[in-house]
Amino acid sequence: MGLPSQPRPVNLTGEVAQRLLAGWRGEVEAGQIYVLLAARQSDPRRADVIRQMAAAEATHRQRLEGRLTELGIPIPDPKSVHLSFWHQLQVRFAPTERILQAQEAAERVEVDDRYGRPTGDTATDALLTELAHEESVHARTLDAMQRGSAGGASGGPQAALDRILHRESGHAQGSGWIADAIYGANDGLAAVFGIVAGVSGATGGSSFVLTAGLAGALASALSMATGAFLAARSEAEVAHANLAREREEIEQHPEEEREELSLYYQLKGLDKATADALVEQLAKNSESMLDLLGVEELGITGGEGKNPFEAAIAAGVSTGIGAFVPCLPFFWLHGTEAVILAAIISLIAHFLVGAAKSLVTMRTWWAAGLEMTLAGVIVGTVTYAAGLLFTGG
Repeated sequence: MGLPSQPRPVNLTGEVAQRLLAGWRGEVEAGQIYVLLAARQSDPRRADVIRQMAAAEATHRQRLEGRLTELGIPIPDPKSVHLSFWHQLQVRFAPTERILQAQEAAERVEVDDRYGRPTGDTATDALLTELAHEESVHARTLDAMQRGSAGGASGGPQAALDRILHRESGHAQGSGWIADAIYGANDGLAAVFGIVAGVSGATGGSSFVLTAGLAGALASALSMATGAFLAARSEAEVAHANLAREREEIEQHPEEEREELSLYYQLKGLDKATADALVEQLAKNSESMLDLLGVEELGITGGEGKNPFEAAIAAGVSTGIGAFVPCLPFFWLHGTEAVILAAIISLIAHFLVGAAKSLVTMRTWWAAGLEMTLAGVIVGTVTYAAGLLFTGG
């Protein structure tokens, strides 16, 4: 009588090992992103949801490590997985909604690519299928958080909530002084580079270029500062008006507002009975209920909008700095030499500002930099040619 047949060993050098290790690395990176993102949240409830997602990613990693151990596949040191320096900056400074969009896309890639395809190993495929389902839930949670809630899909509580909100107006939200500064530098650099190039074409790089450039820099900085101040103050006024309207709705339609807040909590994972009971307690204090609806529905945290003076300073100073760059060579040089040097340093500055923009757009830094540089080349070429035409040169 022969020995019982043994299961054939899994090919550890093939699809199974690659997919498990790729999934493990993805979970480690996602956990790092969520930890950084949670740390910058001003709303403790939103931060708590993100920390829960980080904990879930850690659980996924542990389950993958368990399967790797069963198969005898060495587990790398988690410290060997690092977000790039630029990616860390993006997570720290980009608008939260953009980070959530990027993570939602990453979660769906994991579902479709890393976890969605079979490997041929039954136990591994069962684990990956479970993880794919949980990552799908994460993707829906991220999608809902972008709409101002913290979970849920279309239909159910979300559909009911959408019906309630259908009659209510939209809300303005700021992106912070860092975005103001980056876009201010972008506008100042592009505008004054065009002025310097155009006047250089018309005058051959005379001393008048410096006068025109500095005047353009000052005008751009003042214009951006004034615009940022007015926009921030308007945003604060809109937030105040939205809160006043929400207070009125609580007074006029208390049942509907309680249902609305309950639906938000259901989207966070509470069952209907628990959510309703919690809202009943909160409804005893109308101001507390108003604060919560302000956070959940309007995205207003702390009752304050963007500081108008902070926005004006960030936009004005950054615009002035960006606008000053194309003028620099003309302090010491004139003629063709000054024009060429101004073009070189301006295009380098275009690349750097474009790369910096990726901090808030979540694009690849070098692609954003090259795009901005190309825009600078087009602006400089067109305005220089226009200057030549103006003088018939």
